[in-house]
Amino acid sequence: MPSEHAPDRRFDRRVVVLVGPTASGKTAVAIEAAQRLPLEVVSADSRQLRAEMRIGTAAPTVEELAAVPHHLVGTVAPDAPWALSDWLREARAVIEATWARDRLPLVVGGTGQYVWALLEGWEVPEVPPDLGLRASFEAYAAEHGASALHGRLAVVDAASAARIDPANVRRVVRALEIVEVTGRPVPPLAPRDPGFAWHVVGLRWPREVLHERADARVSAMFDAGLVEETRALVERYGRGYPALDSIGYREALAVLDGECDNAEAIRRTRIATHRLIRMQAAWFGAGDPRIEWVDGANLSAAVDAIEMAAPRPVGYADE
Repeated sequence: MPSEHAPDRRFDRRVVVLVGPTASGKTAVAIEAAQRLPLEVVSADSRQLRAEMRIGTAAPTVEELAAVPHHLVGTVAPDAPWALSDWLREARAVIEATWARDRLPLVVGGTGQYVWALLEGWEVPEVPPDLGLRASFEAYAAEHGASALHGRLAVVDAASAARIDPANVRRVVRALEIVEVTGRPVPPLAPRDPGFAWHVVGLRWPREVLHERADARVSAMFDAGLVEETRALVERYGRGYPALDSIGYREALAVLDGECDNAEAIRRTRIATHRLIRMQAAWFGAGDPRIEWVDGANLSAAVDAIEMAAPRPVGYADE
């Protein structure tokens, strides 16, 4: 029996992760799981980090945030530089603090790079974003094409070029940025023991159903005032920052600029969201043995999986 001065920290060094593509219902599952477990949500969503971008990122509502403690949601200014290394540093600190409160960290998100960087213990170079350098690379890609930019990366860092999709301009730009600043190739992101045990639960949906859910969400975003939210961001921060080029916001900008109407913006956003879903599937593969997949339509089954994983997680620390 633990003494009153030494509480039984049954969640110490344990992390449960809930993953799935956009519109898969991760927030609803997390809120329901919090009714059974003393948990805190650690967001692994690169867009929901941004403050004042609630509608276009489908951030948790005020009521959802009040239902369970959330971390790394709405904490970074829209135009503030931010990199993977920043998220890892903040997430690791939040997880340690959550354990200290004898609560379970539930990492929730669809940004695969964030999730696997955390679970595989990546050592990411601490290279602050250089917006000027990024702009020059992005301008090169716009003029010569994404493949040409990827070719530049292959010349200076063949290993990074081999693992980065040429179509993923943002990741190519980041790799080039690191090489330019450090004068060396990006260090290989070899898996390491992250220092804790973990278990990943994934929400699985038929692709056509997921597209329908995503399409409905896009319509709801525009109905809720995405164009007005975008206008407010432009008025306060201007236009020259990457977060405003993300899905939904760039289409809303097109409306503000008179390039298209709401109906066309919705159509474009749906297409871009479908593309995002395909990219997320590459990070969270249906056959990945590290992920326990459950039916996304079965809320109870998803919560059961989280509850079962909490006291018996698996991962590097168990091996």
